[in-house]
Amino acid sequence: MRVLVADDQELFRSGFAMILDAHEDIVVVGEAADGREAVEKAVALDPDLVLMDIRMPGVDGVAATAQICRRTSAKVLVLTMYDIDAYVYDALRAGASGFLLKDVRRDDLVRAVRLVMAGESLLAPSVTRRLIQDALSRGTPRAALRRELDKLTERELDTLRQVARGHSNAEIAAALVVSEHTVKSHVSNLLAKLGLRDRAQAVVFAYESGLVAAGSDEGGS
Repeated sequence: MRVLVADDQELFRSGFAMILDAHEDIVVVGEAADGREAVEKAVALDPDLVLMDIRMPGVDGVAATAQICRRTSAKVLVLTMYDIDAYVYDALRAGASGFLLKDVRRDDLVRAVRLVMAGESLLAPSVTRRLIQDALSRGTPRAALRRELDKLTERELDTLRQVARGHSNAEIAAALVVSEHTVKSHVSNLLAKLGLRDRAQAVVFAYESGLVAAGSDEGGS
């Protein structure tokens, strides 16, 4: 896995790079000190994943995430100091596959990179609900998104609800009484039909469309 690390603080940047580079299945292909440099290096170095600080001077992590997701196939995992950071929601809408707190333990950092590269999203359900509820309170339009849901089969809708609750493929398979292979097919199909980049965007879509109720532990339509 080829990783680019972007952070304006050298100690954080070099520390994350050192931790990741110590593993045989991960290679850090570059470092960036701000968003502009992150975009340039993402385009030039073609990493599989960008570890992106969300708050940087000049071009911040949100704007850089949007450009990287638009111009490359790299996944973006954003870093933040606080789990209620409003910038996190903006980064998710820009295409980020999830987020980590900057005080993450080294083992959890490595695990997070591997999970995102395996197609999972890193969105704690409780944090996601707070972020989405805040967005909805500001009047996020929903009618057009509700119509998009008509493209999905009932099984795909069930799968999307489970994804929105932060469940893994194994957990979804158990809940829907199907194989993990079937779950992967449903996820792939619903992403394609809705024009979404990955599971993180599917979570945002599920809340914004009203398929899952913000602030509800069980979700629902």
